[in-house]
Amino acid sequence: MRREGTDPDHVHMPDVLCDFCAQEWTTDRPMIEGHLGSCICGSCLAEAYRSVEIAGVDDRAAQVPRTCTMCREARDEPCREGAARPEAVICRRCITMAAKALSRDAESGWKLPVA
Repeated sequence: MRREGTDPDHVHMPDVLCDFCAQEWTTDRPMIEGHLGSCICGSCLAEAYRSVEIAGVDDRAAQVPRTCTMCREARDEPCREGAARPEAVICRRCITMAAKALSRDAESGWKLPVA
């Protein structure tokens, strides 16, 4: 997500916001991008991973597919809503892919959550 009024030709770190908590990208808040500029910060990704992958929580009501903010697909699998922005949803597939990618980025300092 981009801060309102961001010049698309000159995007800076503070212009990039997490779709799940609306916090801006900083050097100590790693982000990973999905489709069409969607972003999730390391903190929200860690919470989603702990919730879906470790605790087995599923934020789908009555198991109805939800459209993932990151991949833009209606996924019929467990997902996690953003704590601060419940309209933002991340599917299990995107949680797994984003967690693997961010954990491989040594510069981010992000570690895969454990139980």
